[in-house]
Amino acid sequence: MLWHAALAALLLRLAYPRISSARRRALMGWWSGKLLRILGISTRVRGSVPGAAEQGAMIAANHVSWLDIFLISSARPTRFVAKGEIRDWPIAGWIADKAGTLFIRRDQWRDTARINEKVHAALEAGDCVGLFPEGITTEGDRLLKFHSSLFASAVANRARVHPAAIRYETREGGLALAMSFAGDRSFMESLALVIRQRGVVATLDFAAAVETEGATRRDVSAAARSRVATLLGLESPGSPPGTGAGR
Repeated sequence: MLWHAALAALLLRLAYPRISSARRRALMGWWSGKLLRILGISTRVRGSVPGAAEQGAMIAANHVSWLDIFLISSARPTRFVAKGEIRDWPIAGWIADKAGTLFIRRDQWRDTARINEKVHAALEAGDCVGLFPEGITTEGDRLLKFHSSLFASAVANRARVHPAAIRYETREGGLALAMSFAGDRSFMESLALVIRQRGVVATLDFAAAVETEGATRRDVSAAARSRVATLLGLESPGSPPGTGAGR
């Protein structure tokens, strides 16, 4: 883990300023996938992953763990909107910052306008931008309300929104609750707990994209949440994920 983090620091400091955007994305995808393998996490990606040729895409996913960022980026290198506290995490915060994460101050509602401007610029530049519209993590046993404000940039840029469902499972197929970053755990406590797990499978399911042409941000938010709920097997808002074919 330490060697892989040191490699990230080296790449971000020396390579990133000198290589193309396409090469940066490739390195991000490789590094993220390698991190999951180091942690012994198997991955399963299903559905229509936004292709590299699709410029200015947005991914909206449920939020379970700090690993969500790397799970998504291993399938489609992505710049994320994340809570500002992540910047203060040991090592990981610096890596996230240098990799282009867009940090939002959740205690200041006026910060949404600033972040929307940055998301707008990232989408215009052709980057894929990732959102966790619930705003906080859960243990993966429910889906919270999606906040619509951050979808405004997708509507303004006419960017397609790709709903994605994340689930961490044990060998037996149940929820791997130890992978969740919900509650009062510190990052280092969570990391230690994740390292001790064995046989975890991380599933990333993509639903059909939500078209934003002529839609409002609330329309897009509602459609994205509904599709994520279906992927998780939710029968109604707030109910636990099921294990049926809809997941």
